[in-house]
Parts: sequence; C-alpha cells; structure tokens
Amino acid sequence: MTRTPLRVLAWGAFLLALIWGNPARAEFLVPMDASQTDHLRAYGLTFWTLQQGLRGEWLLNYRGGSFLLPDEPRIASEAAVRGVKLEQVSGAQVAQIRAEIADNNMESVKLETAPRIAVYVPPTAPPWDDAVQLALEYAQIPYTKLWDAEVIQGRLSDYDWLHLHHEDFTGQYGKFYAAFAGTDWYRKQVAENEAMARKLGYSKVSELKKAVARAIKSYVGAGGFLFAMCSATDTFDIALAAEGVDMVGPEYDGDPADPSAQQKLDFGKCLAFQNFELEPSPLVYEYSNIDTSAKDMLRGQRNDYFTLFDFSAKQDPVPSMLVQDHSANVAGFMGQTTGFEKRLLKPGITVLAEVPGADEAKYIHGHFGKGTFTFYGGHDPEDYQHAVGDPPTDLSLHKNSPGYRLILNNVLFPAAEKKEKKT
Repeated sequence: MTRTPLRVLAWGAFLLALIWGNPARAEFLVPMDASQTDHLRAYGLTFWTLQQGLRGEWLLNYRGGSFLLPDEPRIASEAAVRGVKLEQVSGAQVAQIRAEIADNNMESVKLETAPRIAVYVPPTAPPWDDAVQLALEYAQIPYTKLWDAEVIQGRLSDYDWLHLHHEDFTGQYGKFYAAFAGTDWYRKQVAENEAMARKLGYSKVSELKKAVARAIKSYVGAGGFLFAMCSATDTFDIALAAEGVDMVGPEYDGDPADPSAQQKLDFGKCLAFQNFELEPSPLVYEYSNIDTSAKDMLRGQRNDYFTLFDFSAKQDPVPSMLVQDHSANVAGFMGQTTGFEKRLLKPGITVLAEVPGADEAKYIHGHFGKGTFTFYGGHDPEDYQHAVGDPPTDLSLHKNSPGYRLILNNVLFPAAEKKEKKT
C-alpha cells in the first residue's frame, strides 16, 4: 500500500480547516523562543498540566522547542500566575504548525504523564547549592529528597527520574581535605557520612558510596532516567570501576590506598567513561583526568562557551529533546568537574554539547539496559565559578537562562512518548 507523505496529510488538514470553518480544536502554544517571558517556569507549567491529567505536545525545533497544551481556562489562569507567555492558536493555526513541522527538521512528541522526581542529596545540604534543586524550586516542579539509606533500601524504584546532587561517590568528601579539613562544615560532613555508613553496615564511607553507585546503576538498567552534574558525573563511574579496590588514602578512611588501584580498575563496569587515570594525591582537588577544568581556567570566562549539537528531530528525537533551547551557544560555567575529555568517552556515548576546538564534551547522553543517563559538566549555569560559601543564585534574575533550560529538558524528558530511532 502506498503511503501519503506526512506533510501532504498535514497540509490537507490545514486546507480542510479553512474550508470547513476551522473545525479543529484550538490549543495553547507555549512559545520557547526569545519571545517567552519565563522559559524556566514554562517547563513548570507544562509539568503542572500533566499533573492535572491532561496531555501536551513538545514541538521539537519549533520556535525553540515550544509546547502545545489544551485550550483550557485553568491553564491560562495558571500561566498568568506563573508569568508564562501563552499564545492561543486556532485549529487552522495548529494545522499550519503541523504542516511546518512535517516539512522541516522538526517533530511533535506527545507528553503523557508527569514523572516522579527524586534528588539524591545529603539531608543537611542547602537546596540553593545545587542547580537542579534551584531549577525545580523556581519552576515549581515537586520532587522528593533521598539519600544513602533510601537507595540501599531499594526505594529508587518509586521514582522515574533521579538527579545526583554534587556528590563524591569515591568517598573522599569532594577532595576538600587540603583547603577545608579544619573547618566545622567539613568535619560535620565527615561525621554525617561515617554515621550513615555504620548505620547501613559498611566499615568505610568509600565502600558505602560504591554500593550506592551500584544500586543507582541497577536503577538505570531497570528503566530509570539518571541525570547528574559536576562531580557526581565522573566520581560515579570511578566508583563503579573501583568495586573491590581501595583507592582512598588514609586522610579519608584511616588506611592507605592500594598502590595498584589504577591497574585494578574495571572500566567495563562504567557507564560513560573508560581508560581514565586516577589522581591519587589527597592534596590535589581533582579525581582523575576525565575533567577538563584546567582547560576552562586557561580560556577564562570571556572566552568560555559551548555549542549544542543540531540533531534530526525525526530521526533522533531523544537527543533532540535534550538540546531544545532558544540559543545554540551557551555561556560556559565551571565546577569541580567542568567538562569531559572526549577521548575518554565510551563508544556509543552521544555528545550533546561541546566546547569548540577543545576536544571537550560539556553535555553527554547514553543508554544502559532499559534506562538512560545524562551528564552535564559544571556546577551552576548562572554562576561562572561557584565557590564554597557563595550566595545562592536568584533564578528570578535568570528566568530565560539557556544553561538552566538544559536541566529542565531532562526533567520533562521522561514524560515524553519514546520513539525508536527511525531508519
């Protein structure tokens, strides 16, 4: 049977709408191009719509990745309260939009159910010190906090999407020993972690953290969506590779590291990285050679930016969802882990964004089992070089942040109807 091209069907619907007096249902368009008043809360509005039992559509590459929502008064009222711009579009206009999508590098993806969101974070960590929690709070997207006990007890299966706070899964407390070992907050962090390890039956914090990393990996394999930023990205894979290997010095766990730790790493257990080299010194603020912070420091803030890849929305809808933005060039920002050396990425990892000319990936995505993981380098997209004790970022001053939009693409990603890559 001969199939009619999609664009012909879309234009046919448009013409019929004109002839029959616009019989198609009107919708609300949430524009995500430069005209949007609050990009970040637009995600929250879309999430809220799904929570009401309604459905929406994500129009990939159409006006910055706009959303199409039902034309209902409660949505208009909620948008007004949140300061989000809506455009009411008639049935004929919707048909015209669909025709444009069919004829260009665009795609419409259905949004069906609001995902259950969890953030892995120590209970005493302030929410303003984590960009994802800042984004969720500002966008008014509900989430649940959990930590080691909940992970070890198998609670991850209650959630669709998990973010890893800027954790150090190697058990070296962020490698802050040289600069902050004598501070009250550092000693409190150590005591908190050691108490949790004892409670859960582990002799060392490093062994607990490796067990947590393995549990999270299993969660992904079973179909979970994992997102991580900053040091939670590379230390997660380092912890997986070091199963059964003592790579932590006496400054952190009271006994010396195995001198053969590097040779004993099993890169086959990692999700994203391979063939990396550990930084064994407790006095060096770095975990391995995965991180590219040194390159970013040499470039300096004025020359630091990264570019998003332009994927085929019809052929590759998943990476297309993750890079939806109103700017293809995004201002760079530092972190303990700022970016990732491309040469250390595993085969099959999709680079979503890179630093031009630097062989440095900023934003990557991959699959494991039935689930996916996305790693985003850096600490805070609107605080170039966030330091310990710096004040919180006020997102009401950055409501159109391209860097923060990438975080919220990931939050909404699990709500999308997944399509296999077309061949």
